[in-house]
Amino acid sequence: MMSFDHDKVTPLTGSDLTKKEQVADMFDSIAHKYDFLNRFLSAGIDKGWRRKALKELKDIAPQQILDVATGTADVAIMAEKMFHPQKITGIDISDGMLDIGRKKIAALNLSNKIELINGDSEKIPFDDNSFEAVTVAFGVRNFSYLTVGLAEILRVLKPGGKLVVLEFSKPQASLIKPFYNLYMEHIAPWVGKKFSKNKAAYQYLNESIKNFPEGEKFTQILKQTGYSNVQRKPLSMGICTIYCGQK
Repeated sequence: MMSFDHDKVTPLTGSDLTKKEQVADMFDSIAHKYDFLNRFLSAGIDKGWRRKALKELKDIAPQQILDVATGTADVAIMAEKMFHPQKITGIDISDGMLDIGRKKIAALNLSNKIELINGDSEKIPFDDNSFEAVTVAFGVRNFSYLTVGLAEILRVLKPGGKLVVLEFSKPQASLIKPFYNLYMEHIAPWVGKKFSKNKAAYQYLNESIKNFPEGEKFTQILKQTGYSNVQRKPLSMGICTIYCGQK
C-alpha cells in the first residue's frame, strides 16, 4: 500500500485514535459552524469553486452521482440543482455533518433525490460500476490511505464514469505566497478557535494542505491508480485545484 506524508497528518498529536476516528470526531465538533466558517474564511469564493468543479460533469450528464466526504451536502445540493439527476448519494464518516446536511436537504424538499449515509471512502458500500460520476470536495486530504480511497472510487464508477476532485493546493506566485502562509498558519486557526472553539481543526487544515501531494504529483497518482483522461485546473491563483479522471 502506497503511503504519503499527508496520510500521517492527524488533527491531534499523541492520540490513540486512528486518523479516521480523529477526523470524524473533529468534524462532529465543528459541524455546527462548518458552513459559516467555509463562507467566512473563503469570503464566499468556495461556492464558485464547487460550481466550477461540478461543471466538469456537464459532458456526461450523470444520472447516478456519489458525493464522497459529502459533509453538510453542499456539493450534493448544488449537483441536484445543476443536473437534476435521478439520484445523488452522499457518504461521510461524520454523523454530525450528515445531520446538518439532512436538515438542509429536507428544507429544500430534496429528500427523495439526495440520500446521505455514514460511509467510508476506503470501503464504499456499493457494488462495482454503480455511478456515472463521483465527486470529492476538500475530502481527499482526509483519506487515511489516499490510493485505497481512489481505487474504491474507481471500482464503483461505471465505465466512462468521471471522478471530479476539488482540493486545496498551495499558491506558488511570489506576491501571494507570503500572505497565504500568514493566513493559513495564523488567521484561519484563530478564526476557527473563536467561532468553532476548535483551533486544532484549522491547524490540521493547514498541515494537511502542506503535506498533500498536489498538482502534477496527484495527477500521476490518479493515473497510477487506473484513471484515464486525467486533467487538473488550478483556481484562484492556485489556492485550490480541480482534478478530473475517467474510468
